[in-house]
Formats: sequence, C-alpha cells, structure tokens
Amino acid sequence: MLSRKITNRVIDSLKEVPITALIGARQVGKTTLALECGAKIAKEFIYLDMESDADLAKLSSPEDYLMRHPDKLIIIDEVHRKPDLFRTLRSIVDKRRRAGEKSGHFLLLGSSSKDLLQTTSETLAGRIRYLELPPFVITEVLEESGYESSINKLWLRGGFPDSYLAENENRSLNWRKDFISTYVQQDIPLMGPQVSATRMKRFWGMIAHYHGSQVNLTELGRNLEVSHTTIRSYLDLLTDFYMVRQLQPWHGNTKKRLVKSPKIFIRDTGLLHSFLNINNIDDLLGNPIVGASWEGFIIEQIVQHLPDDWSAYYYRTSTGNEIDLILEGTGKERWAVEVKRSASPVLSRGFHKGADDIKATKKFVVYAGYDAFPLPNETEVLGLLDFLREL
Repeated sequence: MLSRKITNRVIDSLKEVPITALIGARQVGKTTLALECGAKIAKEFIYLDMESDADLAKLSSPEDYLMRHPDKLIIIDEVHRKPDLFRTLRSIVDKRRRAGEKSGHFLLLGSSSKDLLQTTSETLAGRIRYLELPPFVITEVLEESGYESSINKLWLRGGFPDSYLAENENRSLNWRKDFISTYVQQDIPLMGPQVSATRMKRFWGMIAHYHGSQVNLTELGRNLEVSHTTIRSYLDLLTDFYMVRQLQPWHGNTKKRLVKSPKIFIRDTGLLHSFLNINNIDDLLGNPIVGASWEGFIIEQIVQHLPDDWSAYYYRTSTGNEIDLILEGTGKERWAVEVKRSASPVLSRGFHKGADDIKATKKFVVYAGYDAFPLPNETEVLGLLDFLREL
C-alpha cells in the first residue's frame, strides 16, 4: 500500500476534535489508513467493524461498552450501518467534555457522504470533523515510476488501490467489474432507494456515456422507464457514494444566459473505462471518449488538491462561451482552466470570452505534456504537477 497524504490530517484532527469521520468510497483504503493512524498516535486503540456480527454484538449496549474504554481511541468501521450509534457518541462526547477532555476519542469510517450520514444520524455538529479519503491521486503514485507511465496508469486504471496495484491490466479490469457489481447488489440498496441491481447498473453504465456533459434526465428516464425525478434520485445517490461528481455551473454576476445543469463525471476514470470495456492505454487513446475521460481525470485530480476554502465550477453560455473549470479562492481569486490532451493546445475564442465574462484573475491550460510555456492573452500552459504546485 502506498503512503496516503491525508495521514497527518487525520492524526491532527484526532488531537483537535472529539470525533473524526474519515469518509470515502468502499475499498479506497480507509480501514488501512485508520489502523496506521491508530498505531501512530500515543494511545491504545480498539477497532470495531459494523459488518461483523461479533463487533455489532459488543455494541448491543453501546454506552456501557464505549464508556469502559475512556483512554482508548475507538475506530468504528462502516458506521453508516448503525446510525443509532451517533446519539450515543454525542452523549459520551458531551460527558467527557464536561470532564475536561476535548479531543481524540473516536475515528469513524463511512462509505457515504457527509450529507447522507447526517440525514441518517443524530447531529454531531461542533463535535465532529469530516475528512474525505479519495482514491490514489497523482502525487501519491508518482514515485513508483516516471511521470508519463504513472499518469497513464492512474488515468487508465483509476485510483482504487486494488485496481491500481493489480499485477496486470486484465486483473485490474476484473477487480473494477466485481467492485461495480458488489456496489449495486449490496452497498447502494443498504442506504438507497429500493431499485433492482440490474437497473442501477444499467443506469450507471448509461451515465458513463454522458461523462463530461450535461445529463438529460428526461431522456434517461424514458430509457429506463422511470420518471425524471427518479433519475435525479439515482444520480444523487451515486454522488453521495462518491461514484459521480456533479460539477455545478458558475452563477456569478453576469448578464449572459448561462447553462444551468451540472456536468456529470464518473469520478474514478478506471470505473468509467470498465463500463466502456477499455482495457489498455492504446484502446483508450483510440476511443471517442478519450477527450472527455482526460478532462474528467484532470478535473478530479485538481479538485482533490484544492484548499478547503476554494470551490470548483464550470462555465457555459448559450452563445458558446465556455470554460472547463473555474476555481474560486479567497478574496477575488478566480482562475479559468482549460483541459487539453494535445501537446500543442489551441484555445477557442469562447474560452477567452468566458474568462472575460467571469473576470478571471488567471488563465491556464492543463495539458498532457511536461513543459510550461505561455500562450497569447496572458494564458499559461502547464502540466498537471506544475499546475498543482500553483495551488
């Protein structure tokens, strides 16, 4: 397992707040990371897995059990499977706070979003910090080999550890297909609507063909013989489980007529490629999805490296002004970012007009090459790693 960059953030959080929740998709490495953090901090820890009947039995009377271990870090895995536990945690934390203890009692691991956890649990506002663990990002895998081979491997296979580290491309692809089947058959039904695994898998595969564009909910609903509101619920569910990113349109102070629908990306390009039966880099480079796949890959890498106080959007007007990615930071920072595969990127007038519309403070092209060089109209061309350093 490669070293995860978020380890220090988890350890710092355990020292600062009573409850830390490490959230992210299944099989992304949360358990491994949690156990490593538990071993590094200066106290004993207990690991409980809510998918284990034996560990569930220990929490049949949760307050009695948890209060017996006041000096230990307690790691609770798949906590979303026992939402009634949150009320007990709130009570224990409040008792310990009154006793002068303020930090590091519980590390919770969950495979659904912060919002979904909160809707199924007692509120822990002011007592909990949420940290997301994504699949591998480029800064974690670069040391294994050269830049080009690392980035192509991560782009093709995606960042789930078992997929990325598989012995060969066939084993990587088989792991991803098994992962998708398990998700639609076991995990999504646990917290989502009662929808057949076959229908959800079909919907997910249809989303792959919309990757990088706006989804027509009515059209998808007609194909699946459900309403557009049902399609919206399916899409939101995949978003809550970290499978899909809905990149929202920028709605700043402009008089332009803007596209209002989010752009849809399957967050892990390895899963995207498994739906499209793309098994090697040559197949990927020759597939019509290559541009949209690369755009989604670069956007996801950038978003995962954004400072907490920055936000990401896209921009498109009815007249064709378009920006792949807008990054807004503190103050008046507003970056216009275009994503290109070409080693000699050419920008359209629509990008520069869009940058003028949003009053961009900087303009960038992120491309597949290594060298940095300028383009006209104060635009800088950078490789991915150089752009991440700008952040």
